Amino acid sequence: MDSLTHQVLHILEKDARTGADEVAALVGIPEEDARRLIRECEEQRLIRRYKTVVDWERAGEALVLAFIEVRVSPARDVGFDDVAARIYRFPEVRAVYLVSGGYDLQVVIQGPSLRDVAMFVAEKLATLDRVVSTTTHFLLRRYKEDGEVLVEAEEDRRLAVTP
Repeated sequence: MDSLTHQVLHILEKDARTGADEVAALVGIPEEDARRLIRECEEQRLIRRYKTVVDWERAGEALVLAFIEVRVSPARDVGFDDVAARIYRFPEVRAVYLVSGGYDLQVVIQGPSLRDVAMFVAEKLATLDRVVSTTTHFLLRRYKEDGEVLVEAEEDRRLAVTP
C-alpha cells in the first residue's frame, strides 16, 4: 500500500466525517482522486465502516461494559479461531482479541445491567466447548476511547505563589 493511501486512511480514522474535498486538500491531490481512493479503500475493505464515539454516560444511558479474559484449549488445525468465531457471533460481544500472556482471548461485551453481563458469561460463554476458564472485569469509568478523551479537565484551583 502506498504512502498516499496511508495518509488518507489516517485522516479518516481520526475523523470519519472528513469530506473528500478536505482529504484532497490535506494530501495535495484533486478531489475526484480522493473520492476514487476512498471508494477503492471501501471496496477492498480497508475501511470497514465509519464510526461515531458516543459518551453514553453523558447521554444518560447506563450500559455495562465488561472485559473478559478467556482461557481456551486450542484444537488441532484451527487453534483458537473456531472458539473465537463462536464467541464473536453473540450480539452482546463488541470485540474479541487473541492475546499473549496468561489467557488466550480478550472478550469485550456490553449489556444493560451487571446481572445481564454475568448471565452471559455464566450461561453462554463459560459453557462453550474448550473454554477452560473466564475472568470478568467490569468497566468502572471511561477516560479515553478511540483516541477521544471523555473526561473534562478539572480547573486548577491552586493559589498562585508569588515571591
